[in-house]
Amino acid sequence: MKCSLVATLLVVLAVTHGSEARSLVKREVQAEVDKITQLFKEMSASVTTATQDMVEKMKALEMTNTAQTYMEDSRAKIQPLVEKVQAEAAKLQEQVKPFISNIEEHIRPLTGDFSAQVQPLADNFQAQVKPLTDMMEKFLQQVMEQSKALMPPQ
Repeated sequence: MKCSLVATLLVVLAVTHGSEARSLVKREVQAEVDKITQLFKEMSASVTTATQDMVEKMKALEMTNTAQTYMEDSRAKIQPLVEKVQAEAAKLQEQVKPFISNIEEHIRPLTGDFSAQVQPLADNFQAQVKPLTDMMEKFLQQVMEQSKALMPPQ
């Protein structure tokens, strides 16, 4: 990059020197030098901007690559642990199965006995509550009819 700027400067100097050899007026030479100076400034700004953009892109790419590498390394480290935990969980499940089956066998008769004892109580409760609910339903029906009778006709 610096080499290209130096080469461009040499070309400009050669052109300027050649221009002087043809005996150009000082004003024309100054105008040419100003143009060349402006061109150098623009080129320098362009090269600087391009370089900064390139550096930013490289940093972003490097950051992405670093994150990807970190994720792959982490996955590689965690995978054996996950497999080990899954294997241990399967073993534990197999060990607990007989225990759970035993508990189910002991509870099943109790729930059956409980249902057999509670069902008559529930039937008895329903039989006692049914007349009360019927009576409340009739009472509410009478209240509604009396309320309708009290309302002015529309």
